[in-house]
Amino acid sequence: MKSRPPSVAHVFLDRVAATPEREAFRYPVPTADGGPDEWRGYTWGEAGTRVLAIAAGLMDLGVLPEERVAIASSTRVDWVLADLGIMCAGAATTTVYPQTDAGETAYILADSGSRVVFAENAEQLAKVRERRAELPELVHVVVLESADAVAADGDPDGWVLSLADLAERGARYLEGKPDAVKDTVSALKGDQLATLIYTSGTTGRPKGVRLRQDTWSYMGYGIEQIEMMRPDDVQYLWLPLAHVFGKVLLAGQVKVGHVMAVDGRVDKIIENLPVVQPTVMCAVPRIFERVYNGVAAKAKAGGGAKYKIFTWAAQVAKDHTRISQDTFRRTGRASVPTGLAIKHRIADKLVYAKIRAAFGGRMKSCVSGSAALTPELGLFFTGAGIPILEGYGLTESAAASFVNRREGNRVGTVGKALPSLEVRVADDGEVLLRGPGIMDGYHGLPELTAEVLTEDGWFHTGDIGEVSDDGFLKITDRKKDLFKTSLGKYVAPTEIEGRFKVTCPYASSMLVIGAGRKFCSALIALDEVALMAWAKENGVTGDYHQVIVDQRTVALIDGYVEQLNGTLQRWQTIKSFRLLPRELDVEHGELTPSLKLKRPVVEGEYQHLIDDMYPTP
Repeated sequence: MKSRPPSVAHVFLDRVAATPEREAFRYPVPTADGGPDEWRGYTWGEAGTRVLAIAAGLMDLGVLPEERVAIASSTRVDWVLADLGIMCAGAATTTVYPQTDAGETAYILADSGSRVVFAENAEQLAKVRERRAELPELVHVVVLESADAVAADGDPDGWVLSLADLAERGARYLEGKPDAVKDTVSALKGDQLATLIYTSGTTGRPKGVRLRQDTWSYMGYGIEQIEMMRPDDVQYLWLPLAHVFGKVLLAGQVKVGHVMAVDGRVDKIIENLPVVQPTVMCAVPRIFERVYNGVAAKAKAGGGAKYKIFTWAAQVAKDHTRISQDTFRRTGRASVPTGLAIKHRIADKLVYAKIRAAFGGRMKSCVSGSAALTPELGLFFTGAGIPILEGYGLTESAAASFVNRREGNRVGTVGKALPSLEVRVADDGEVLLRGPGIMDGYHGLPELTAEVLTEDGWFHTGDIGEVSDDGFLKITDRKKDLFKTSLGKYVAPTEIEGRFKVTCPYASSMLVIGAGRKFCSALIALDEVALMAWAKENGVTGDYHQVIVDQRTVALIDGYVEQLNGTLQRWQTIKSFRLLPRELDVEHGELTPSLKLKRPVVEGEYQHLIDDMYPTP
């Protein structure tokens, strides 16, 4: 990769200077009459003015380079501007999920030694205030919602201020020292701490992953080089910015210079897409699963003929993707037989065009990450004209380690490595990585760092995978998730779980059980909206909990389990299952904020159901 500046703060100031009049961000503003949101925006020049004021405000508060400044907020444009302000002040952003409770929020703030925290609203302020006695290093709380920046009895003088107050303070600071921020950025070095991202983890306390200034500069340049994003793109960003997947997209945007529409309200995605009309969107697999299952359920509700058309079109899409990608791999040119091309054009008019319209009508590609995407979904959406480019990375590798390109996408893989990233597969199949995107280590945890990071810089990902001769990586499972049955057969549960969520339009989550046991079983959570729609159509009365235990529901899911079993090896098949009383969620601690399954938590909570499937002889 060509020479690059040592920090994304350098890249940001360069971007502002190069294209000050170009649109940078869009964000929603509620209307007075309660109608659809109004979308407003910042140019790069306007964003630059705002960011410099925030950076200078932090400097006026006494924040020094590499000191930690936390952000506890949902995804919104102020999160982005605060993050850029922190980096332009030379400080290090510490991320806190807004769903995090007061205890864990305090743990992250204390462990990181955060000096200032940007709190989104009264709710986030209350969490910090509740644990203030445990946070002697925290000197200020900056509240994004000005109306919520209200001091309470017992707060130290000046402890709470609004984002507007901070920006005003910064503007005054710059009047006396107009070059203060630019001089600070100029002095930044690539090996300085830029970000502490706390992994939500599937077990135990979160660990702070230390990522350098150079990491984000590298990621920005890498995203530009592989054309994951292009200058004329409009990207819709809803992902949690406390997660590394969301954070890396900011580095890419600053370097590439495309428009970013920012709104973290997941319940607004369907409403926003036709308004924003993005050309690219990044998401986790669960979003694509929900869209697919929603379309399938709607087709089924429309009657036998509509459902037959949908299933036919879905198979045509998959065949079209599979064959065209195979011919591209062999010949460098994507093509399909004439008969399939004709079917594809018919299916496009009947089915695919409607799906593309729901995505806003201009979507060129979606990027999927954070968890494994079932290949069947990738084949379907790509064949329907919305290519899903699966990628791979971890918090410890700054997210974007591998990603499929718009040209040469290969469903079932996570694509090729970013430039300058080295990859090696160990004897046991574990994927090892080394390069500029790899963390320095876990904050204050040298022993845990040594377990995953070798002295010569190789990071042990914990994932099992294989690399093709032409450089495409395929992840087969998490090393720790693989289990062996009592009959000595290895099972990769995530692959089975992914297949089921595509097979069954009512599935929300599946957890495959079987370690040390004679056979595999499963805990299955169903999508409440889809299930209740089915129940209404089929005369199954009662609320969700009553529908779940109805034998007609059990028989329905049993049919899909049998379909799944028809695609598995004998030792992988699900011999027994139990339906869970509700969907798994973040609030109950069963999913991480990035929607990964916390297996030990779910197993512990529903141990009685597991025991019921394995009665003592």
